[in-house]
Amino acid sequence: MDVALELLDPLILDRAYAWLLPSDRSLPDPTSRWDRDNIYRQVISILVITQLGATSLYLFFSALSYYFIFDRRLEYHPRFLPNQVRQEIKSSLSAIPFINILTLPWFLAEVRGKSLLYRSVSDYGWPWMVISSILYMAFNDIAIYWIHRLEHHPSVYKYIHKPHHKWIVPTPWAALAFHPLDGYVQSLPYHAFVFICPMQRHLYMVLFGAVQIWTIFIHDGDMISGHWTEKFINSPAHHTLHHMYFTVNYGQYFTWADTYFGSHRAPEPALDPLHDALKVMRAKGLVDEQGNPIKKPKGE
Repeated sequence: MDVALELLDPLILDRAYAWLLPSDRSLPDPTSRWDRDNIYRQVISILVITQLGATSLYLFFSALSYYFIFDRRLEYHPRFLPNQVRQEIKSSLSAIPFINILTLPWFLAEVRGKSLLYRSVSDYGWPWMVISSILYMAFNDIAIYWIHRLEHHPSVYKYIHKPHHKWIVPTPWAALAFHPLDGYVQSLPYHAFVFICPMQRHLYMVLFGAVQIWTIFIHDGDMISGHWTEKFINSPAHHTLHHMYFTVNYGQYFTWADTYFGSHRAPEPALDPLHDALKVMRAKGLVDEQGNPIKKPKGE
């Protein structure tokens, strides 16, 4: 977050705060009464940046995935809800502000120098850039595995995680359709890591953004199976099965935790929800037996 503020302060925020809270309006080029280190200014700036950033990223990459990757035929699945896409978008957009408020203390602590984020690559060297990236992903993967799995415990599930499983056959628009507390708890490892392990701040910003994009793309419903990477990567196919069967594939990036702790279910062509969607489409005369669209004669 300090990277974002360093970029936006001279570009936009200095002038914005000078206009809103000028130190002396009689000066031709007044500065703000709140300097860049003012905690109130930092709080407001963080909330604005996270709201606009998270919303923009969600809308852009969800649209990209939905229109170019997601198989729209899945919308005919018997368990695809009426107006589901609209509901997913509404749920996601309503959750984002509350998740941002909950994560504010973490971002504020980063900006105020309480984390182990560092500026220059030379502080720890290039090998540590690679090592810290691996540690970041490994730490997040095991932490989120257990957070996610515990959220499926009956004593917790219906209060926090059930809203996200409203979408049995999700679209990319469901990526942030969480109960705000659910979204916050699952984000905790990403924030906590840089308070226990040094990481270069630009690298952290890139990896943090990549996580948000990954969360969107694992909801694209793509059931590619048989590829060698599915043994290691928790792909969209794995996450599709998680939404359908609830107690499998809790991992974030990789399958190792699910495999080790007995919750892994490998994608198989027979498990593809598209089969049930095509049955509905055939019954409506929309596709043939091979799943190809049936073109109706003009005038019908």
